Amino acid sequence: MALNAHHPLGEALHRVLSDDTAKKLAKSLDLDTVGDLVRHFPRRYEKRGELTRLRDLEIGADVTVQAEVKTAVTRRMKNRSGVIREVVVTDGRDTLKLTFFGKGNWTTGDKLNPGVRGLFSGTISAFRNERQLTQPACFLFGGDPDDAEAFTDELIPMYPATAAVPSWQLTKHVHAVLEALDVVPDPLPDKVRSQNDLVSLGEALRLIHRPRDYGQVQVARKRLKWDEAFVLQIALAQRRAAARALPAVRRVAAKDGLLTAFDARLPFDLTAGQREIGNEISMDLACEHPMHRLLQGEVGSGKTVVALRAMLAVVDAGGQAALLAPTEVLAQQHLRSLSAMLGPLAEAGQLGGAEQGTRVALLTGSLSAAARKRAMLDAASGEAGIVVGTHALLQDKVDFFDLGLVVVDEQHRFGVEQRDALRAKGSSPPHLLVMTATPIPRTVAMTVFGDLDVSTLTELPAGRSPIATHVVPVSEKPHFLERAWTRIREEVGKGHQVYVVCPRIGADDADEDAGPDGHPGELDETSARRPAAAVAQVAPMLVEGPLAGLRIGVLHGRLPTEEKDATMAAFAARELDVLVATTVIEVGVDVANATVMAVLDADRFGMSQLHQLRGRVGRGSAPGLCLLVTEAPEASPARERLDAVASTTDGFALSQLDLEARREGDVLGTSQSGRRSSLRMLQVVKDADLIAEARVAATALVEEDPALAGQPALVNALADLLDAERAGYLEKA
Repeated sequence: MALNAHHPLGEALHRVLSDDTAKKLAKSLDLDTVGDLVRHFPRRYEKRGELTRLRDLEIGADVTVQAEVKTAVTRRMKNRSGVIREVVVTDGRDTLKLTFFGKGNWTTGDKLNPGVRGLFSGTISAFRNERQLTQPACFLFGGDPDDAEAFTDELIPMYPATAAVPSWQLTKHVHAVLEALDVVPDPLPDKVRSQNDLVSLGEALRLIHRPRDYGQVQVARKRLKWDEAFVLQIALAQRRAAARALPAVRRVAAKDGLLTAFDARLPFDLTAGQREIGNEISMDLACEHPMHRLLQGEVGSGKTVVALRAMLAVVDAGGQAALLAPTEVLAQQHLRSLSAMLGPLAEAGQLGGAEQGTRVALLTGSLSAAARKRAMLDAASGEAGIVVGTHALLQDKVDFFDLGLVVVDEQHRFGVEQRDALRAKGSSPPHLLVMTATPIPRTVAMTVFGDLDVSTLTELPAGRSPIATHVVPVSEKPHFLERAWTRIREEVGKGHQVYVVCPRIGADDADEDAGPDGHPGELDETSARRPAAAVAQVAPMLVEGPLAGLRIGVLHGRLPTEEKDATMAAFAARELDVLVATTVIEVGVDVANATVMAVLDADRFGMSQLHQLRGRVGRGSAPGLCLLVTEAPEASPARERLDAVASTTDGFALSQLDLEARREGDVLGTSQSGRRSSLRMLQVVKDADLIAEARVAATALVEEDPALAGQPALVNALADLLDAERAGYLEKA
């Protein structure tokens, strides 16, 4: 049947394949359209006669292997009627058992005899410590000539498949669809294709599914990666252009105003990086379109000071600033730190307050009715130049007198809808400053945060103390843990304080480690089986055991707000020696007297998250110490990650290593959302140069043709990218 000439990849599969086949593909693999099927790319390729390396097969994996029958035995079952066919296949070195159950003469009989080669598909399981495939689907070479033709001269594509639809059936279905495709509309402009030596989309699809050699595979992959990178960068370029097209009120700090007074009372000199980025932000605020900037920086690099100076510039210009924090603990911390830095400048209208000052208000969900009403009134009247809050700021009843700047802290914790809900409270689009303490590699900055201008603070302020990090390998050296507790007692004896971090709150909870990087890493089998340390269990153990006699507090996300605030206040006031907590203390918590952090079951956390956690110590004049306690074996991937964290305090180097260890869906934020990433071929980490080239080309095209009026195929591809189910990762920006 002829396909839609304008958008053939959007056609339903039942127009090309049988209804039964189309239903099976939809149910088993979520493939509904022609485009879904032809973009279901092979995972790897094999040549006929080159057997699959069997030793690499993992338990639980859905596989298709090319192997040779070594032995085949049929025997009757002992306890019921029927027979078992036990076939052992080999790759020449290792073996894999195939087990078939049935009644009577049901098997492939003499076809599964020693020397026969074919494809065998199923899920790897284990029985009596032996790997096997139970009831695998089989495709034997030398059978039907029509079927065998697909595997004669070409490479054999190995697809992500299921038991219902094995790889070789996908090969046949893809071939049928490719035969029905005539001309495939190409989203890449001719100029982009010629400049980058790319084949057409139709040719790329044929080469990726029916290559005769690996050279053709590489040609196809390059083109398909360009498709994904270019369409993604077009979407981001349009977002940047749309942001520039919006009107905004220019916000220029008054001469000798609030910002000048604040700078004069700073007890330290700004770093060169803080001054440079401050100038960038000042120029952005002075523009007639909204600032749209990401401020990233190492733990302790002074992002808060930069953000506060931007907020004061807006207040100077007659506007207001809102600081959105992801948790009440962090919002309270911001209120305390901003108020402390401003001093009398934050006490306008109060006894002792500066004449040219302002007010800093706090608005969270747990405030009393009276406190909430007062904060909302201060925001609506303009009395509060700076309003700090959590999601409570987003509610419809919260109004601002003249919202000029929105600062979003720890951007990864918020969706674009939440951010835009706050921006919509301005009479004109406010400027936006996004902050993150999670270092973002260049490739992610060009994709997930691709519509933001990026500023990076790498220089640490003078006076920050070094942090030493050590792995405590409990499985090999149990006495090291005893030494760790002793070391903590010694530090408390010097008048300092300690954090003990656990992955879980209680015994029945899942790991609480889905922090900024959302990546707990690869757990070794021992860690995977053993429950992770929980605050509810660790705290009493420490009280009764190795830290008996010390003042120990508990902090986690489920505590009532009043209790969380009281605990943090007590820790900041040195009324507690040890704080046993989850990752709720990961960002923003600033207690200069805390010098030691012990992270229990540290292998349950990602590298960037561990770097964030250890940034809570060494914030004063005394050096910091971070102890990564783990039971992961020495040679495991988890230990390699911990050793990497211990070897450097360079957050950007760690974020790159962390990124390389993660799946593409994790990088783009799709894994936990359940969305299917639109990136099938492009690898954000490895294809950085290609992404950069696509960004330049996309930006040029959008500047030349903002509405893409001359690119109908590109418009269709963009619509596919931005549909409701797949746009989620873009909205991270």
